[in-house]
This record gives sequence, C-alpha cells and structure tokens, in this order.
Amino acid sequence: MKQVHHLNPVYGLGLEQGENRLVDYNSSWPLAFSEEAARIQSALGTRALAIEHYGSTSVPGLRAKPIIDIQIGVAHIRDGLSFLEPMAGLGYDYAGDQGIPEHHIFGRGVARTHLAHVVVFGGEQWRRSLRFRDRLRSEPDVRAAYEALKLELATTTVSRGAYTAGKAAFVERISAGGWRWATQMELGL
Repeated sequence: MKQVHHLNPVYGLGLEQGENRLVDYNSSWPLAFSEEAARIQSALGTRALAIEHYGSTSVPGLRAKPIIDIQIGVAHIRDGLSFLEPMAGLGYDYAGDQGIPEHHIFGRGVARTHLAHVVVFGGEQWRRSLRFRDRLRSEPDVRAAYEALKLELATTTVSRGAYTAGKAAFVERISAGGWRWATQMELGL
C-alpha cells in the first residue's frame, strides 16, 4: 500500500514524488499561502525582504499542481544559504538550485505541499516570475492557452522535469513581454 505523507486536506495540497497531476483551482490557496508566508517571515526575519505567492496556485481559476509556490526575496543570493536551519525548522528540505541559476529551492513535505524559491529581490528572476503571474491573472486568453498546454503536458509527460521543460518556451515568451503576439498566433487569432 502506498503511504501518503504530509498531504493537507484543508487546502487540497500535496503531490507525491514522481506524481504529475493538475487539480481544479482551490479558493483557499491564497489563505494557505498567507499562513505559510507568515511562518516563513517569522522564522527568517528581516533577511527575507519580501515573500510572494506565484505559480499556478496564485492564479484564480487556473488548474495547478497542488503545491504552493513561494518566492522569497533576498538582498544577495548567498543570503539564501543562511536559511537552511530556519527553513528546516519549518519542515523544509534544501534542494539546492535544481539547475536554476540564482535560486535556492526549499520543499516542504514528502508529498510536496510548498516550494520556496529564494531569489534576489527586484532581480531579473524576481521580476520575471511576478510578471508571468500577473499576466496570467489579468489576461484570460493567455491563462487559457497556458492551462491547455499544462493539461496536455500533464497527460503526455511522465516526469515533473519533463512537464516543466515543456512549459519553458511558453513561460519565457510570456514573461519576456512578447506574449500578446505569441498568444494570438498560438490561438489562431
């Protein structure tokens, strides 16, 4: 029998290692983020310059993997290494940069409920991820195209890595600002 660890039934969070599934948007996800951000801010203090909810769980109406993505802004990327002990105290494992330059990544739970990315506050990584989130929130056609891509990838890829790689070109195009033309072309408009 497969044992499930650390799933959060209140917020519908938790994704087992190796599992790749999308769920309907849960209107309690912003609250789940707020509660976790308060825990993180309390543990990290002023070293965390800002904490943002990003990724698909931050976009109302968008299907998502049931994992809250959190972005923590720091003055210098090396500051993220000082978070190892306090984040471990909150139940997070340190995952290194996972091949993403200028990131420190922390995951919570055996069945992941939260992923925290530490990046330079106001830096390129910070701005790009929030620009992508904000465009998904404000542009229904972009959100629909992204959801269609995510649904296709969730059914055709076997790993989270392949799923993420399959979204990369779309994410890059949207966050770089060429999204209006690109989306219209993709949608045949």
